[in-house]
Amino acid sequence: MRPPEILKQIAELREIWRKQFFSFTTEQKTKYDELTKLRRERVKYFYDNDLVYKGAKQSSTKTTPNP
Repeated sequence: MRPPEILKQIAELREIWRKQFFSFTTEQKTKYDELTKLRRERVKYFYDNDLVYKGAKQSSTKTTPNP
């Protein structure tokens, strides 16, 4: 299953969850758990391979402006 399909299905299940008064059926819960597991594996892969933007590097020393 491709990552965009996983995200789309998770969004659809969340919408169903809201319409069902914030509860899943057992089948929906297992499907949601499976999709979130796949998503977490994908995100972990990105972190493990340094494919995630971590922000600008900040200097550990502060410089004071000269008056």
